[in-house]
Amino acid sequence: DQSQYSSASVPLTCLPVFQVGNYKRVVKRFDDGHRLCNDLMSCLQERAKIEKAYGDQLTVWSKRWRQLIEKGPQYGSVERAWLAVMTEAEKVSELHQEVKNNLLNDDNEKVKNWQKEAYHKQMIGGFKEAKEAEEGFKKAQKPWAKKLKEMETAKKSYHMACKEEKLAAAREANGKTEASVTPDQQKKLHEKVDKCKQDSQKAKEKYEKSLEELNKCTPGYMESMEQVFDQCQQHEVKRLTFLKEALLDIKRHLNLTENQSYATIYRELERTILAANTQEDLKWFSNNHGPGMHMNWPAFEEYNPDQATAPPKKKKPDGAPPTPSTDHVAPPGDRSSVSSYDKNQAYSTEWSDDEQPAAYSGNENGGNGNSFEDDSSTGKEVRVRALYDYDGQEQDELSFKAGDELTKTEDEDEQGWCRGRLDDGREGLYPANYVEPI
Repeated sequence: DQSQYSSASVPLTCLPVFQVGNYKRVVKRFDDGHRLCNDLMSCLQERAKIEKAYGDQLTVWSKRWRQLIEKGPQYGSVERAWLAVMTEAEKVSELHQEVKNNLLNDDNEKVKNWQKEAYHKQMIGGFKEAKEAEEGFKKAQKPWAKKLKEMETAKKSYHMACKEEKLAAAREANGKTEASVTPDQQKKLHEKVDKCKQDSQKAKEKYEKSLEELNKCTPGYMESMEQVFDQCQQHEVKRLTFLKEALLDIKRHLNLTENQSYATIYRELERTILAANTQEDLKWFSNNHGPGMHMNWPAFEEYNPDQATAPPKKKKPDGAPPTPSTDHVAPPGDRSSVSSYDKNQAYSTEWSDDEQPAAYSGNENGGNGNSFEDDSSTGKEVRVRALYDYDGQEQDELSFKAGDELTKTEDEDEQGWCRGRLDDGREGLYPANYVEPI
């Protein structure tokens, strides 16, 4: 039964490939395959951007927190363990940058090169492979399509003859019941019926013959079509196989758990954290900031008129004026900068019998006031010259070089700081022992 080939109610994409002209979907796979390669490359490029952005964010985060930790109050092996977390971020960032490079340089290029080899563009548009497949289907369908057209014509003629025969028989039947129809007219109607029967029989024989001829060439037609279809399938097998291999490569590049370097990062992080030793850290702190520190006990010194007037170079508690910059060597384990936590600790720099316990509270207002706002501005403005370089550590501190001149506007407070004004108009605090009167 060949009626399925002319069914108008069935969507074209659902009709069998042997339907005349229904090979378009098979040929379209070449265009789809080329486009899917472009889609895969776009997909990889977007993922590479994500990997790069994540790696960059890890690096920025690690750099910022490494500086905060190194300048903060944490010390010893626990500090090293904390910093190891930053090291982990830096190494993981490198791995994600490597993932980005693999996606772009390996996977993306692999797809691009395969696409170039598998699909050959034509000058007039389209791809050579699609054109060859379409021409193969047309060539295979041409003889059968011709027979199909003849059969369709014969079938149409037969159906028209049947229709005419049915109408002639209806007229003859009506003529027998109507009195107005003469015998001659009835005879003509009967002859018309006989002629329609003969025409219908001839049309039927012609239709059956054309259908028989079509069926005879159908096996050869199917074989030719299947050959062209198999060629298209072979190309699609290559594409699907390549795509599977490419996706496995992508998975291998994305799966950091299979990367030995990734596992090593966390083994090293765990080893560093487990190496933290509480007792060693406490011992270090005692030796550098506690009873274990070396103490320069007072001793008798002869007067030396040539002795430098610079203040003694000794470690000062936070909140006291720092030592001159002529001595850049910090004690072992000491920090070159001080955290905001340490800045808020107000301890006296020197011990005296005259000091009151209230010195530790900041001022008489319970430590909430500014020690530089006390009634210490009773002195007159005095021009002074810097003895050493000083870089202000806070926003309210001045910076100057040795030899610079400035104006002292307030006398030294109990913490050893003065307020002054530079020649450019900037005002702020500076250590009193860094300058001398002019």
